Amino acid sequence: MADATSGLAERIGAVVGIEPAAPALEFDHRWSTWGDLSATIDSVAAQVKSPGVEVAILLRNSPFHVGLVLGVLRAGGCVVTINPERGLERTRDDIAELDVPLVGGAPEDLESLVGADHRCTTLSANDLAEPIEVSPGVSDPAVERRPGIAVRMLTSGTTGPPKRIDLSYETLERVLVGAKHYERNPDRSVRLRSGVAIVNSPLVHLGGLFRVLQCVNDGRSFCLLERFTVEAWVDAVRRHGPKTVSLVPAALRMVLESDVDPAHLASIRSVVCGTAPLSPDDADAFTARFGIPVLISYAATEFGGGVAGWNLTDHQEFWATKRGSVGRAHPGCGLRIVDGDDGHLLGPNQEGLLEVKAEQLDSGSSWTRTTDLARLDADGFLWIVGRADQAIIRGGFKVRAEDVSAALERHASVRGAAVVSMPDARLGEVPVAAVELRPGATATPEELKAHASRMLARYELPTTILIVDRLPRTSSAKVDLVGVRALFALGMYKGT
Repeated sequence: MADATSGLAERIGAVVGIEPAAPALEFDHRWSTWGDLSATIDSVAAQVKSPGVEVAILLRNSPFHVGLVLGVLRAGGCVVTINPERGLERTRDDIAELDVPLVGGAPEDLESLVGADHRCTTLSANDLAEPIEVSPGVSDPAVERRPGIAVRMLTSGTTGPPKRIDLSYETLERVLVGAKHYERNPDRSVRLRSGVAIVNSPLVHLGGLFRVLQCVNDGRSFCLLERFTVEAWVDAVRRHGPKTVSLVPAALRMVLESDVDPAHLASIRSVVCGTAPLSPDDADAFTARFGIPVLISYAATEFGGGVAGWNLTDHQEFWATKRGSVGRAHPGCGLRIVDGDDGHLLGPNQEGLLEVKAEQLDSGSSWTRTTDLARLDADGFLWIVGRADQAIIRGGFKVRAEDVSAALERHASVRGAAVVSMPDARLGEVPVAAVELRPGATATPEELKAHASRMLARYELPTTILIVDRLPRTSSAKVDLVGVRALFALGMYKGT
């Protein structure tokens, strides 16, 4: 096996072989053992003839898909993530364009999305430890097209078409080490650990896939949810009593707005929250209601995961004075703020573009510029204040979409707001807003605009406010800005 892949690949093999009869993965209230997982891993690995072979996986949250991913990684192959819920034609086109020798997934997905295309070999099963059905194709399954690359991860597509980011084995290994930032015990020995983690994010996005890798890397059993619902998540928490959980902001707000008895969450000592901005008011409200601190993090697929975040020690000492921050740099990561025009370094509390130097990347010695507008204080705490690529220039005045959505969300009836630009013949472009109300709440566009006018300049006010039943979201629960623009493009936008 190639040196570039041996660390993570060998770790997977070592962990699943420690105690085959021990419980590893619970799905739909049924446990599979480490031995069940190992059987599927070995069967899949046997089909990956050499390291660097690309295997596209139509990823869903199921035990077999976990085995598929781990089997490819165990063989040193390259997992190419595909979201089967992006639409039939678009997914078929994606598979054809990738032109990979192996495609894995549920039998029904392969039948509808791959069909009779015999260029690729298909791998399918319904559950762990079942014999894998292999349908041979004509493509050579031993061609090493991406040696050293563990995952070609599909991004969320919140600001445009989804794209793939290559994450190397070395990067994932370093990110797994960096994740210990949130843990009190940094022990990395190969053993099975007590406790059950909960994986409630989609495996097709980095948050869900990384959580599975983290559990296997640590030798910790986990409960996999097919999708996030408050009821299923609370049931899992009650039964397994995890000390730490991960919730994306949309899921955290769903729990906050539910009638969950705080006693049902009594085991939880902290909630790690990332992937999208979270209002500090929501974080404080969650803590006030459930007595659980919310540890906000900052991550991006391009960096293989987290590069900054809060831990419990920092939260206890600094949250009162640093609320709204996404925390401090993880060990091995550097953060700095630069001017967007000429790139010169900015000082503490000056707003500019965030640059990251992440040791976990193969190019860890260089700075990577993001499109996030941010500021750093003298203590190293980072605030994300917007995205440079979402700025709206209205008649020469700059409007920051995040400021507008934040003002709308301060209305008591508003559950969430998304602001995008629309073209305007007179002003170039103008902001428009889609608003989702809280259950049972009422508000008119006029009321919302009057509310926002108390915090915004006239040029910042959205020209149109559209109240929707639900904001469009990606499968990782982020607001889908492409989908929001589509709402206005469907004749709902009237112009200025």
